[in-house]
This record gives sequence, structure tokens and C-alpha cells, in this order.
Amino acid sequence: MNLNKQFKNFKEFWPFYLSQHQHPNCQLLHFLGTGVAAVLIAIALVTHNWKWLGVGLITGYGFAWAGHFIFEKNKPATFQYPLYSFLSDWRMFFLLIIRKKPSEW
Repeated sequence: MNLNKQFKNFKEFWPFYLSQHQHPNCQLLHFLGTGVAAVLIAIALVTHNWKWLGVGLITGYGFAWAGHFIFEKNKPATFQYPLYSFLSDWRMFFLLIIRKKPSEW
């Protein structure tokens, strides 16, 4: 799929997102990054120390982008579709938590 395509909705975007996350190590790095980000964002909310919010977002995206640059060899979709990519990261995270296989996504 084309990174320049304009998606009308999240349902239309999801197959593109999956096409950009085929490598298991990329998926693992996304999972780890999102998990660490969730913990750091929770710390920010509990402590009202908002630096952890920024650290969480930077950490989460750092893991994810490493997966793209090192394993997928593609440009992260978040550069073109930040909201849909953010939502897709969380969807993939929860699908992995409930142990859905990528073929079931």
C-alpha cells in the first residue's frame, strides 16, 4: 500500500498499518515500547509529574521507530498518519496481550 494514500477512516487504515508491521521483532519492539509508555504515562498521572508523560511518549516511539528502521526497513506511518498510527499501536498492543496471532488481526 502507498504511504501517500488518504484513508477515510480507521477501518480502512488498519490493513495498511498491518502491512507495515510484518516482522515479529518490529511487533515486539512496538509491544515493549507501548507497554513502557503505558507505565510511564500512568506514573505521570498518579504523581502529577508531567515529565514522565514526555518520557513515556519518547520511549514508546523510540522502540517503535527502531523496529521500523532496523527490521521493517520502512518509514513509520506515524509521520503521515499520527492519530491512526497511535490508535493502531494500542490496538496491536491489546491484540498481543490477549494472545491473538497476527494472522487473526
